Amino acid sequence: MLGWTGHWLRKTGLPLAQNRASRKNGAQRPRRYLITGGAGFIGSHLAEALLEAGHRVDILDNLSTGRLENIEHLIGQPGFTHTVDDLLNYQVMEDLVSRCDAIYHLAAAVGVKLIMENPVETIITNVRGTEIVLELASVYDRKVLVASTSEVYGKAMEVNGDVHGLRETDNWTLGPTSCRRWAYACSKAMDEFLALAYYDEKKLPVVVTRFFNTVGPRQTGRYGMVVPRLVQRALLREPLIVHGDGEQSRSFTHVFDAVRALTLLMECPEAEGEVINVGNGAEITINGLARKVKEMTGSESSIEHVPHDKIYGKGFEDMRRRTPDIEKLNRLVGFRPEHDINEILADVIEYYRHRHGRGENRDAMRKELSLVS
Repeated sequence: MLGWTGHWLRKTGLPLAQNRASRKNGAQRPRRYLITGGAGFIGSHLAEALLEAGHRVDILDNLSTGRLENIEHLIGQPGFTHTVDDLLNYQVMEDLVSRCDAIYHLAAAVGVKLIMENPVETIITNVRGTEIVLELASVYDRKVLVASTSEVYGKAMEVNGDVHGLRETDNWTLGPTSCRRWAYACSKAMDEFLALAYYDEKKLPVVVTRFFNTVGPRQTGRYGMVVPRLVQRALLREPLIVHGDGEQSRSFTHVFDAVRALTLLMECPEAEGEVINVGNGAEITINGLARKVKEMTGSESSIEHVPHDKIYGKGFEDMRRRTPDIEKLNRLVGFRPEHDINEILADVIEYYRHRHGRGENRDAMRKELSLVS
């Protein structure tokens, strides 16, 4: 039994992946995938999906933000291996890349809190790590899907207020280099530039995806992710902390939808050399999100607003809106999101209630929440 994603696969019927050669003759065969960051939130769900589809999966994770708990049910499964090591360990990476058929490169320093507190780690991990992945993929001729982020758009929707959704060809607008928040955006933008350079110069098959607020079971609130943070607080009957005035809006994507998009894009030749948004165009304000969490958990928690500067320090910049245009994703692979915000929240709430039910005490959750407000 492969858990959450296994249930979803049986419901939706995710197709087996095929390599480029097998697509030409109509044959299907199991493949071997490497997932960097595979013990993370998205990576663990992707590993489940690929195993359920009959493939072999090797994951690499240094557990800086990933957790063995996310993959403990996969350990011992046929066709699954995990390596606890750093993406920057070239020898280990070369061994893994040489044995795989294709690479999902998800490993990155993520989360606003982590980025604000560890900018050097953010830049080195994201840029040097991607450089190693692409270099080795080029040596061994392995297709790569590189995970990027909607952060690269920066303040684009502030500048173009009449834009309905951000498109991959839109200009990006960032703040000054003295503002740490933009280190993450710049490092991921460099990943994109490097990936596309390998595609153009080395003819390496590369796909770049920009995630927009992917949410679901296993996501932790430890690094500032808003949905698990609000859900945990609601279940603990503690105040729901909303940053700023709460009228900033975001679009949230269920991790099951994100994984489906990743597997489809990996097998789409037309996606090679392209940057593609992966998200859900439905917007909700953070105030609206907090009210919905209260309602769905039956919590009596209050909603309290805290200035951004108090959480992240003086000069922190936040965006009023960030929502994707996913027409390109739909055109390439026929993708439409299947899960709305109510389903996303229901799954996250169930996940945290399940963790309580199997013995995780309230003090452990409070300890995690003490790391962020």
